[in-house]
Amino acid sequence: MKDATLPPEILAFGEAMALFVAETPGAMEEVECFRRGIAGADTNVAIGLARLGFRVGWLSRVGSDGFGAYIRRTLKAEGLDCRYLTVDADHTTGLIFKERAEEGADPRVAYFRRGSAASHMAPEDAAQVDFAAARHLHATGIPPALSASCHELTQHMLDRIHAQGGSISFDPNLRPSLWPSETRMRETLNALAAKADWVLPGLVEGRLLTGLDSPRDIAAFYLERGAQGVFLKLGPEGAYYRGVLGGRETEANTEGFSVEQVVDTVGAGDGFAVGVISALLDGRSPQAAARRGNLIGAEAVQVRGDMEGLPSRARLTELERHLPDLP
Repeated sequence: MKDATLPPEILAFGEAMALFVAETPGAMEEVECFRRGIAGADTNVAIGLARLGFRVGWLSRVGSDGFGAYIRRTLKAEGLDCRYLTVDADHTTGLIFKERAEEGADPRVAYFRRGSAASHMAPEDAAQVDFAAARHLHATGIPPALSASCHELTQHMLDRIHAQGGSISFDPNLRPSLWPSETRMRETLNALAAKADWVLPGLVEGRLLTGLDSPRDIAAFYLERGAQGVFLKLGPEGAYYRGVLGGRETEANTEGFSVEQVVDTVGAGDGFAVGVISALLDGRSPQAAARRGNLIGAEAVQVRGDMEGLPSRARLTELERHLPDLP
């Protein structure tokens, strides 16, 4: 049981949006009924870590509207500490509509987030954060794409955690449409990744951000800039790790887990992040962390929804009980 009086041990921040998923397949303009939920890569990871028993604090803004109230209620029900979630009376909560894709295809989405409450976040939003109590911060490349003030907040969060000796994970989570140019996106995200201990790009993301092709070279790019470990997502093929976690440089390929049916690919990368971060915080090896990332990513794609497939600690323990020992 989590003690609600204690400050969060893990911090996450970004934009949580009200999500509307089509009830039937087809083009957005043909769909009449949608199912409500919440969405956001940052919140997916925060929820996943909270389900595994970590005390996770969520920093963001929502509008003073029904969608904002729904997001707060949902996040608290998932076990997130929302003491750093504020209500912005001047701006609305962001929305996202998602088509229902078939046969494991990536669904098309439509965002309504420009000028949202979360896009107005700034360093002042972190004024009350107890950084000394936090052992880890998870950040993505989405907040710095939302606005200049969100970029400043991202830098502030990373700098404060680093100064306190906490660890930092960074997932680029590329959203090219939010950036004024590809060059600005690459420069900004690579500079932020250089502040992180654990960098978690996808292979396509890594190639775009570094201009390099192989997982080994992409990992070397971030290790040379200060990362301690780089975990590259390779999709169904699994993951590649290279780094100096544990005191010596190692590298390893970790096979993915086969699934009978891919239902929804959204959230797979966030599930991978949950697995890697939780395993490293549990004191597991990088290889075990990559394997857990693959395992939770595989769980995520077998159900409809962004975070519905993220397991509880009991479910994760059961899944890992049947895995062979690592060398």
